Amino acid sequence: MNRMLSGFTLIAGLVSATISCSTAAADNWPGWRGPTSNGVAATGDYPTSWSATENIAWKVKLDGRGASTPIVWEDNILLTMGRDGKNVLVSYNRSGKQNWELEVGTEKAGKHKKASGSNPSCVTDGKLVFAYFKSGDLVAVDLKGHLKWHHNVQEMFGEDTLWWDLGTSPILTKAHVIITVMQSGPSHLAAFDKASGKSAWKVDRNLGAPEEAAQAYSTPVVEMVDGKERIYVLGADHATGHDAVTGKELWRVGGLNPTQHQYFRSISGPVLAGNLLIAPYARGGSVTGIRLGGSGDVTKTHVAWTALEVGSDVPTPTFLGNRIFVCRDNGASKGSLATLNLESGKIVNEVLLEKNRNGFSSSPTLAGTHIYVTREDGTTFVVDVSGKARVIATNSLEDEFTVATPVLVDGKILLRTYEHLYCIGK
Repeated sequence: MNRMLSGFTLIAGLVSATISCSTAAADNWPGWRGPTSNGVAATGDYPTSWSATENIAWKVKLDGRGASTPIVWEDNILLTMGRDGKNVLVSYNRSGKQNWELEVGTEKAGKHKKASGSNPSCVTDGKLVFAYFKSGDLVAVDLKGHLKWHHNVQEMFGEDTLWWDLGTSPILTKAHVIITVMQSGPSHLAAFDKASGKSAWKVDRNLGAPEEAAQAYSTPVVEMVDGKERIYVLGADHATGHDAVTGKELWRVGGLNPTQHQYFRSISGPVLAGNLLIAPYARGGSVTGIRLGGSGDVTKTHVAWTALEVGSDVPTPTFLGNRIFVCRDNGASKGSLATLNLESGKIVNEVLLEKNRNGFSSSPTLAGTHIYVTREDGTTFVVDVSGKARVIATNSLEDEFTVATPVLVDGKILLRTYEHLYCIGK
């Protein structure tokens, strides 16, 4: 079976950088988890040591509140924020100078102290940029900052009933931009034509999860299987596979919340690793490896393994070869990076990043054999995973709060805090 993930061929569990879009370049970062949608950077030599004043190419003061991870396409670094009661999409060039900005609706401010009305990351196909906000505003903008279309999906399909703040980022297929709404009450996936904004399809996703367990903040992933695109969604105690053309559910795996815990909302997203979908769940209480494919309810046949008490609540894992890397942000092992075997789910290695009261909300990013993990106080740990995982550098930005994920492009690291956008490296 031939599998493709976001334009990258999966071979023996490894991702080869063969981008299907001819305009894409190795130094682009088109969505929140990068060019392969799994937190893996393009090949390059990236800095491992810096401070608030050393090895900083530039930094930009941000004049609005936002938590979205930047994306990068050509000479555009794009991020969102709320300012003066408005949603704002901003573009900076590779030197940190502002290209343009655009107001795109009325801000709905965040409830949680860590969050904002601008949590979701943008996504681009190299022609248009798509941005999504807690207010329900979904917009398409060209790379010069010209608005192409604008919807408010809450006005179209119903109000937001999440207890906290919108976190899921939009995703792209060949034809559509897709959003997921997983909440208490009516939940769904909705697709819009990328060029025109016309509603293409909307399918319900109501799976009977109790109370807050019905709510999810995770971002789906897209895969090409034998020439057909598939969408994989995690939340509401299930993982589901959908046809990308129609949204139809193809299969589902349940049992991720066997005790029907009322508060197992889902934040960490699914990861495609080889022929498995890796599903962190239960507030960091489990990770499940799910075999892809099948039809209908495949819970009994397609769960390859379940690893208990080794998961992540907020950070989405990454992987290299036959190893999965999980930033543990809950329980007794909070603040460690665990290495799991892809075939068995067993812990191969675990390294403590540092004992500290601060938590982890950003997701690990892999470059070569180095993993970059950023703590909420702006401290980034660099872990060498060429052999037994070990921390080789601890880099502080002196208590600048962040929940955004490090973006690695063109030999540099972009790190967005609540105060600044940093470009690390010379």
